[in-house]
Amino acid sequence: MAGMQVETGKKVPSHVAVIMDGNGRWALQRGLPRLAGHREGAKAVERVIRAAAASGIEYLSLFAFSTENWRRPKAEIEGLMSLLGSYLRSKKEELVKNRIRMVFSGRIEQLPQDLRQEIDLFERATAPGDLLTVAVCLNYGGRQEIVDAVNGLLKRGFNGEITEDLITANLYRPEIPDPDLLIRTSGELRISNFLLWGSAYAELYFTDTLWPDFGGEELQKAIDQYSGRERRYGAV
Repeated sequence: MAGMQVETGKKVPSHVAVIMDGNGRWALQRGLPRLAGHREGAKAVERVIRAAAASGIEYLSLFAFSTENWRRPKAEIEGLMSLLGSYLRSKKEELVKNRIRMVFSGRIEQLPQDLRQEIDLFERATAPGDLLTVAVCLNYGGRQEIVDAVNGLLKRGFNGEITEDLITANLYRPEIPDPDLLIRTSGELRISNFLLWGSAYAELYFTDTLWPDFGGEELQKAIDQYSGRERRYGAV
């Protein structure tokens, strides 16, 4: 949980979670449609995945689409889903070659059937990846994840005491450890219903950089700041 050590002596967080915010504002500043910002944001995802793998990070969680994002204009939602499908089709071989495993977390069963099929194929293809696991949080909400974990237990007839370990074991991706570092881009200072359970003791890092401008250098700044912090988990 404390993160792994690298040769420089700096602590590298084992699990970094990112709220990728600012695509729309990036496009607006340039007089472009919002979808153009999302396309640039997809390029930032590629940069950050490469940088995370090179830095020794083991898990990278990306907040791609929240349960609240369905309130956005229909054209933008359709564009986002199309962009995701295109990404999955075009990047599968590259991620497999680079030993990157990609999984998806959220209420995936509510997504369009064709996208669910793409996701299933993609997860199967990248499953052997052992360098970095990327969790794409899609149709995801932190409160919803906790509710779904408890409801899942109830539906299976569980009638004992609900414990923290039990809830953790029933989250969407229980095999992925709690995040050590949570990053939010674009200058907003909130976590917006992202990984509420797992982020209880995560270090928070906020940057004014809009997501399409984020890359390896910005990620390293966050890691450097994380490295200088002391994590006590309630102790002294």
